[in-house]
Amino acid sequence: MSSDQTKTAILTAAEMLWAERSFGEVTMRDIVAAAGVNLAAVNYHFGSKDELLADLFVSRTTVLNRERFAELKAAELEGGGRASVEAILRALVSPPLRWCLSPDQQRSAAARFMTRASVETVPPIKKIVDREFRHLQRFATALRIALPHRDEVDIYWGLHFALAMIRQTVTDSERLKKLSGGLCDLNDVDDIIRRIVSTAHDALVGGTGVPTPLPARASGARKP
Repeated sequence: MSSDQTKTAILTAAEMLWAERSFGEVTMRDIVAAAGVNLAAVNYHFGSKDELLADLFVSRTTVLNRERFAELKAAELEGGGRASVEAILRALVSPPLRWCLSPDQQRSAAARFMTRASVETVPPIKKIVDREFRHLQRFATALRIALPHRDEVDIYWGLHFALAMIRQTVTDSERLKKLSGGLCDLNDVDDIIRRIVSTAHDALVGGTGVPTPLPARASGARKP
């Protein structure tokens, strides 16, 4: 294999393994065995397991966010510079869900790897996530333009909850399938996107933005 082919083989093998197992569980030996290379090749291209993990995360999120931005830009052009709330949310939600639930094994593995990265928050990933959130600011800005009278704090909460629905759908789909007795079809990606976008849209547009006060504690009630 050429140097580039070796690097690609290592990234692909690591991604497939991390898509199925936790970062701590997968060892460097597992990665080199799956890639068909030796440990020296991994050290040469990446230096360490943490650097390999960070490199893979950056490369995959770059591609995913490029797709998100392309959809957002198209929505803004169609709306004369002001995309609809529904179109903004669809641009945010559609790419990761299509990646995750795609029959294409490589794209599905990439999405599941990124979802695991956002859930497990291991140090090399956390450093990147804490530093790189500009892509989300782009969506927050678009939502502020679409909802000029909405409180800014509601925009950020709405964005946060939309992202949470994506993660929950990908990471806990089996529970939903069992809970619903099979009524919820996890193979219908278009329907899943529609439902998440609809729920997030209603929360941002239909709600008052004023949380309902919690009921007063009964006198004598014990604090948790």
